[in-house]
Amino acid sequence: MDKKEENPKILKNKYIPTTEFYSQIIDSLQDYSIFTLDKEFIINSWSSGSTKIFGYETEEVIGESFDLIFTEEDLKNGIPKREIEIALKEGRATDNRWHIAKDKSLFYAYGLVFPLIGLDGEMLGYVKILRDLTDRKQSEDAIKKYIRELEELNTHKESVMAILSHDLRSPLSAIIGTAKYLKENFHRMKPSAVQQMLDLLYKSSTDELDMLDYLVEWARIKYASDTFSPTKIKLVEYIDKVFETLNETTSINAINLHHEIEADTSVFADGKMLISIIQNIVSNAIKHTEKGGEITVSAKSKEDKIIVQVKDTGIGMSKEIMEKLFTPQIKTLSETRKKDKGAGIGLLLVKGFLEKNDGEIWVESTEGEGSSFYFTLPIEKPLYKIGSSDEIMFDESV
Repeated sequence: MDKKEENPKILKNKYIPTTEFYSQIIDSLQDYSIFTLDKEFIINSWSSGSTKIFGYETEEVIGESFDLIFTEEDLKNGIPKREIEIALKEGRATDNRWHIAKDKSLFYAYGLVFPLIGLDGEMLGYVKILRDLTDRKQSEDAIKKYIRELEELNTHKESVMAILSHDLRSPLSAIIGTAKYLKENFHRMKPSAVQQMLDLLYKSSTDELDMLDYLVEWARIKYASDTFSPTKIKLVEYIDKVFETLNETTSINAINLHHEIEADTSVFADGKMLISIIQNIVSNAIKHTEKGGEITVSAKSKEDKIIVQVKDTGIGMSKEIMEKLFTPQIKTLSETRKKDKGAGIGLLLVKGFLEKNDGEIWVESTEGEGSSFYFTLPIEKPLYKIGSSDEIMFDESV
């Protein structure tokens, strides 16, 4: 009986885990970053998994601030401090967010932080554990993007069919009717009346061709992705090309067209699409700017994007028009088209091209004072999108 009572004690004493034992376990977890912070949020230990995920060697991060691993956006929003506050209040804090590595690349991770308490209950610091979930995040995003594209494709297909039947068929019927009248009554008409009707036919026909060209371009970006070829390009070169094309129009209308963009400003985009984007927006500004007005194109960088502004001193627009400007509503397109043939389609084309190039567009305007169109393009080839509109939550047990 005595030997049976001694065995558990002997085994227990013999197999008490040592500090080295725990250290080996932590370093064996290569898919996890595990490190500790002191009470001032300074890193004071760093696992080999942390080196694998972040790229920093131990000697590079010891003594550095906890802020090192967070993106600029999270630092501005006070995320590191908020994590610590929640951990102190609730005993732990968890999140899913983007973090930044040594080479400035981004990865998506599940994170856990909790207070580190000593044997006597004293506060020693904090433990931070991260698991890289970038592959899973990308898979989730790819699925969501595919679903959105299918939904958008269906909407665009319906819009194209409606435009074909509404904005092309009706004018074409009028053209056919005019041509038929000329055919049947040509011999009885005065030359001046014939000339007038021929001028009308020519103008209507060219307007319909312009509209058809817009539709073809719009369909191309939605259905022919193999033509998409983005690269790093100088923005000024493309601005100058568009200005050269529109120089005659601006001269006739005495509109001052100029840019304030530095020569070394670059974007990552498809060149043909960029030309179309700039030309459509600037042409739209010219149409709505009176003689003697001014159109200025400028650009500034913000994080990993270039924000381009096309500002005019034109007639401006109402809030109602701005809200419907980039939505494929047939009624809106038809009303816009009465004033400027194809303008509505042109802006939808711009929106499609920008989305294809990982950019976006918006407008600010005051009636009677002018408008400013803004669009963004990436500076470098995009890796991952930060801050998906659909938050992804991962189970802590994963």
